[in-house]
Amino acid sequence: MDSSKPDGRINSRIENYTKFFEADGATDSKEHTENRLQNYADVVNGEDTYDGATEMYESGWGKSFHFSRFYKGEGFQQSLARHEHYLAAQMGLKPGMRVLDVGCGVGGPAREISHFTDVKIVGINNNAFQVHRARQYTEKAGLSDSIQFVQGDFMALSDTFGVESFDAVYAIEATVHAPSFEGIYGEIYKVLKPGGIFGVYEWVMTDAWDPSIPEHKEIAHKIEVGNGIAQMRTWANAKKPLKQSDLAERPDEVSWYYPLEVRRLAQGSDRLGLFYGASDDLIGIFLTHTMLWFFELLRLVPKGTWDVCEQLKLAADGLTAGGRTKIFTPMALFILRKPGAKINGVNH
Repeated sequence: MDSSKPDGRINSRIENYTKFFEADGATDSKEHTENRLQNYADVVNGEDTYDGATEMYESGWGKSFHFSRFYKGEGFQQSLARHEHYLAAQMGLKPGMRVLDVGCGVGGPAREISHFTDVKIVGINNNAFQVHRARQYTEKAGLSDSIQFVQGDFMALSDTFGVESFDAVYAIEATVHAPSFEGIYGEIYKVLKPGGIFGVYEWVMTDAWDPSIPEHKEIAHKIEVGNGIAQMRTWANAKKPLKQSDLAERPDEVSWYYPLEVRRLAQGSDRLGLFYGASDDLIGIFLTHTMLWFFELLRLVPKGTWDVCEQLKLAADGLTAGGRTKIFTPMALFILRKPGAKINGVNH
């Protein structure tokens, strides 16, 4: 982690971030939610997710910030790549297509999908820190001619790129940060060419979620606070797609949330790095967390790093609980085609 950053930078962002949330779901009011929705960009960035937390994600998770299903004996990075390949295959991406990656992170999925399909990809991200890293990694991979990255607001895609400018658009666990599904999906619709395809892995609360149950409401609140989400929404909130499925409901022997659990299953588990994989038990996690606190005390990491780690722990608790109870999924798959193109002489 870059200890050259000003000590107060992360701490001030933590304070700015926490003002948007109440301590628990029971006291988090409609006014708080409305405030987060109106200031969604500040909510996402206020936790310093794109700086200190990004470095933690990369150390512990890799360059693709998303979940995936696991086959028994399958490696962690292999699973992430297969998840990205599956989306590309379902969308029917072909060589030469111009494709938009909405909420591209540091570009891990874009690089993998570009390798897999030979499409031209433009990634958009609202934070300079991740855009800079995405460009660095992409240049190192020799893919700068195929992939470009733009800093911008994904709620203004048509202003940034113009209407009907992409053959396909995808988003992987990113559009949950938008203030509304209608708003972000409407922007995606505008930038798609007639007949263009949109594919998304979406975070939603499932039909099993009941906000009148305190435990359910608290799990959703933990997911919001820990992941910088203004408001978790349900299946019913999403636009009705042409084709949809919840990949998390498939009967895998290894759950999608296993990397977040205290003890990771032994089969096929790569070492996940400092934050998630330095140990497999409570003692190891305690030691890792204590080590970060000690490093911060010695000013070896920026002040506020421990607080960021606390937010990530809260995120892991909420996501794991949501997965176990099946009231949350990070991989609701939607595949939609914009009408207007002629396929075999027929309007679609």
